[in-house]
Amino acid sequence: MLEIILGGYAFLVWLIFIKLKWLPWNIQTQVGAATGALALAASIIFTINVVTPSSNDVRAINYVSEIVPRVSGTVTRVAVEGNTPVKKGEVLLEIDDTPYRLRVRELKAKLADATASAKTLWQDLDSAKSGAIAAQAQLDLMKKRLSEAQALARTGAGNQYDVENFRAEVKKAESSLATAQSSQAKAQIRLEAKVGPDLASVAQIKAQLDAAQYDLDSTIIRAPSDGYAVNVAVRPGNYLVSMPFRPALSFVEQEQRILAFFDQNELRYVQPGDKAEIAFKTLPGKLVYAKVESIVWANGQGQLLQSGQVPNAPPEMAPPPLAQKYAVRLLPVRQDGGGPIFIPMGARGGGAVYTDKLAPLHLLRMVMIRAQSLLNYLVLKLH
Repeated sequence: MLEIILGGYAFLVWLIFIKLKWLPWNIQTQVGAATGALALAASIIFTINVVTPSSNDVRAINYVSEIVPRVSGTVTRVAVEGNTPVKKGEVLLEIDDTPYRLRVRELKAKLADATASAKTLWQDLDSAKSGAIAAQAQLDLMKKRLSEAQALARTGAGNQYDVENFRAEVKKAESSLATAQSSQAKAQIRLEAKVGPDLASVAQIKAQLDAAQYDLDSTIIRAPSDGYAVNVAVRPGNYLVSMPFRPALSFVEQEQRILAFFDQNELRYVQPGDKAEIAFKTLPGKLVYAKVESIVWANGQGQLLQSGQVPNAPPEMAPPPLAQKYAVRLLPVRQDGGGPIFIPMGARGGGAVYTDKLAPLHLLRMVMIRAQSLLNYLVLKLH
């Protein structure tokens, strides 16, 4: 489009100075015409770079999850092939579950025993209450006998030996009552120690059983989202450990982000919702239509890392580093009647954003981006 405008300008110069000869074609008019052409080209270029900025660095980025097992064990089944689409929740790998299954069975047996033991606590409490009642009755009886022996001794009808004997019996009955009351209190405290509706001993086994069941369920590794697995080198018989240093495989999520990087002075008029077009090298001759979702007003040069050191000032004579670009997140938009376009992870290309300023000049950028899309058909290499 710029070439067409300059061609039209050249035609007007030829028509005025050469064909119709309205003005003389001398050194002054020749310099003026050339200067006008340069001024026109510069004005157009500088204007469209602001009202419809372009980027030659547009990237398609996917999230990648490193699949690390929660539990250790021998791989018994690899249920997925590399580069094959899977849905969220589908099985990727299976680990030998024998030790985890046995642990669950062991804890289920312990839970049954703990539940039965909890039921006997009520019997223990009733027994302790009966023991306390009997000890209290025995104590009351010994106190009565002691009182009678003391009365007989004062009148001379009894002897002092019986008094001392019954006094000892009272002491023994008081000790027995204290022991029975302590047993009753212990049984009551054990019955009152609850976590929710369960006794503490039962709740503890249940928690261990839930953890063991979770480990057992973790022997089956499932897809975290829609996507596909890559680098599936694991095979049945491999031993996997629950450590992040050796992932079992990499899983590429279907969710994708498209980021376009612009110089810092290009985004003054760009706003969320502005239309955009992208020409990916992997899609020659096609355009991906999008809109601006957001602008990431941050980059690494504006960050100070946390440390105990005072940041160094830049050296006096050292040239400053080049300013880093800002990223604009683009959201693909389906055209009427068109299905979704598959954009490979890591695809690169160029794109343009169309602001609400000087809409007639957008046509120039549209022509340029379409020409770039057609140029993507060319494979420029000699080997």
